[in-house]
Amino acid sequence: MGNCCSDGPGGQSAVGGTSAAHRNQTGGPNDAVDCFLKSRGYRGLFSQIELSLSASNLRDRDVLSKSDPMAVIYAKGKDGALQELGRTEVVLNSLNPQWITKHNITYYFEVVQMLVFRLYDVDTPFHDLEVKMIKLDEQQILGEATCALSEIITKSNRSLTIDLKRIEDSTRPSQPGKFGQLTICAEECVSSKISTELVLRCLDLEYKDLFARNDPFLTISKYLESGITSPICKTEVLKNDQSPAWKPVFLNIQQVGSKDTPLIIECFNFNSNGKHDLIGKVEKSLADLEKLHSMGSGVHLYSPTPVGNNYENKVLKSQLFVDTFSESVQYTFLDYLAGRCELNFMVAIDFTASNGNPRLPDSLHYIDPTGRPNAYQKAILDVGEVLQFYDSDKKFPAWGFGARPIDGPVSHCFNLNGSSTYCEVEGIRGIMMAYTSALYNVSLAGPTLFGPVISEASLIASQSLGNKQQKYYVLLIITDGVITDLQETKDALVKASDLPLSILIVGVGGADYKEMEILDADKGERLESTTGRVASRDIVQFVPFRDVENGEVSIVQSLLAELPSQFLTYMRTRDIHPAS
Repeated sequence: MGNCCSDGPGGQSAVGGTSAAHRNQTGGPNDAVDCFLKSRGYRGLFSQIELSLSASNLRDRDVLSKSDPMAVIYAKGKDGALQELGRTEVVLNSLNPQWITKHNITYYFEVVQMLVFRLYDVDTPFHDLEVKMIKLDEQQILGEATCALSEIITKSNRSLTIDLKRIEDSTRPSQPGKFGQLTICAEECVSSKISTELVLRCLDLEYKDLFARNDPFLTISKYLESGITSPICKTEVLKNDQSPAWKPVFLNIQQVGSKDTPLIIECFNFNSNGKHDLIGKVEKSLADLEKLHSMGSGVHLYSPTPVGNNYENKVLKSQLFVDTFSESVQYTFLDYLAGRCELNFMVAIDFTASNGNPRLPDSLHYIDPTGRPNAYQKAILDVGEVLQFYDSDKKFPAWGFGARPIDGPVSHCFNLNGSSTYCEVEGIRGIMMAYTSALYNVSLAGPTLFGPVISEASLIASQSLGNKQQKYYVLLIITDGVITDLQETKDALVKASDLPLSILIVGVGGADYKEMEILDADKGERLESTTGRVASRDIVQFVPFRDVENGEVSIVQSLLAELPSQFLTYMRTRDIHPAS
């Protein structure tokens, strides 16, 4: 983990910590943590969820007693295959069991995680066996329930009750309550949401350079079980300063362990070759640092000095002071969902002529009679099937741009449903139907302009602020070409960066999208408007469809990986708490 630390003089943060400058500029995830996860092929939000199960009004399958139910949890793949995740204990003689066994599952925001729950009546000869040894094909089935994990965690109380069905009829409607109900409760496994802000400074650092002052920075580490140390955070490098005062760093109790966990604070003199000189160090817990702050006193650094075959700690005149020690609650993405905050999905589709004649097979808009989705349809389906769970009414604004409606001028933002008064459609199916219908009711034209649809989405997002609603909007733009209003788009995005809005852009076809990547701050500098105003945060994620079409990571994972962090950046920088 040591390699996650930046040695650049810009003072990027290390694992778990952020400098104030870094956090205020981007508000995004920690660079080193992000790098660590990306190096292992994962970029998005994940959280450990604990599931608790109970059932009511189960069928009685025993003659002389009540059923002895056990629940089995499966993950269901896109191919329909089931993978067993765990089993509860067997509850004897009960038609309303409350199982004690909990099951942990990792929640991934950008993946639709389908779960299947099967309840069995376990026969008496199997009662003394470990549950994993029970042969399921020899037990009577009580019923089955299926849901997405997103359906559970988006409920305000994180609890979902589902009617049980016969396995062979699980996809068909059945008489409610005939087989009983299953209730699934979810809890986020977070030991602590307390974040500690520290402002540290040193006084009278010893000189390490012969002809210049030091370029000091701090690293904060903790001990692992093996005894080695692992860095948690790092300050920026301050040039030519013997009494430096660094910008704030932030530590999470979860990362530290507890307030009494010993932390190693080391002060180094920066060297461009990466071989930094240790000036001095001190070992203190968060509780110790809080005490230093309250007393207004400092602590002397020490330097390990070789004496014979051993090292002795030489106490230095240099001192470490804690100018700020404050604790605050860092709410999680799931906390906002539990507070009934919604993600509202919107879509804008490119109808410019460069897509080709929709009636010809080589067109990007061609509707295959075999049912195989084109790139536009696939992007809508993949992103929509994830986001629909976070939108309660499932009424989605949908627009087209770059086309000429019948007997009208070219429009760069028209309602996909053909209405002149409202833009919403019902569900993902409604978007697909409106898209197909529009192909036969407009003439493809051009040019490719993003500004109008971004402005329309921004208007909806700003109206929700006026109504004091906890809503966050996600606009999906699907396009086949490079935009011709780059600066106007930048202006619209800079304004939108202050709104509860993120924009996902999918590039389809074989166009050169180098200019498009400018809009994604991951791949360039922060956007600037014509008036010189800089975007307050990154709200754009751009993905060329061809880059992920044949890869292991799906287009939806590539697009949605950064969305939770963009959401949290907006909420935290504006001090918006989850609704109680």
